[in-house]
Amino acid sequence: MMLIRAVIGMLVGGAAGFAVGYFGKCSTGACPITSNPYISTVLGAAIGLLAAWPR
Repeated sequence: MMLIRAVIGMLVGGAAGFAVGYFGKCSTGACPITSNPYISTVLGAAIGLLAAWPR
C-alpha cells in the first residue's frame, strides 16, 4: 500500500512538473526549472514523492 501511494505521488508530481516545464513562461533559459521540461519533471516527481510519503 505504501509503495502504491509513493508511485501515485511521483506520477502526479511528475505530470505537474512536466506541465510547468512545458507550458512555462520562461522560454529564454533564465530560470532553469521552468525552461526545461525534463528538469521540472524530475523535480516535480521528487516533490510528489515527498508529499505522498507517510508520516
